[in-house]
Amino acid sequence: MQNHKKNTTTELLDAVQTYFDALFYCDTELLNKVFHKKSSLFDVDKGNVFVESIESFSKDVGTRISPNSKNQEPDAEILMIDWLSPKCATVKIRIRAHENIFVDHLGFVYGENDWQIVSKIWHLEKVVE
Repeated sequence: MQNHKKNTTTELLDAVQTYFDALFYCDTELLNKVFHKKSSLFDVDKGNVFVESIESFSKDVGTRISPNSKNQEPDAEILMIDWLSPKCATVKIRIRAHENIFVDHLGFVYGENDWQIVSKIWHLEKVVE
């Protein structure tokens, strides 16, 4: 059982890195690989709940200028992993994209396509120069 847990953790960390890479390179192929096709993304701004499908988010990411193309160093970290079960976890991360620093809660499940994000709640933590 312990070996399975190690592999599960390694695989989850690989999925988180795929998410980091997808945003750093604005790579929609990686983004669509790590997100479940029916996942949704949420934010609250000035009291209004914003909901976006992964399809819409992926299109948006595909039009962005990547941090990589601006020679920004990768700046992303895992803040916490909360295991709900060996096949469900919430991962709290912090990631920088240009001058924006976001904190995300990513809901992961381990299913037929390995670890995938089924929900994302994000918050713009701060803007830096």
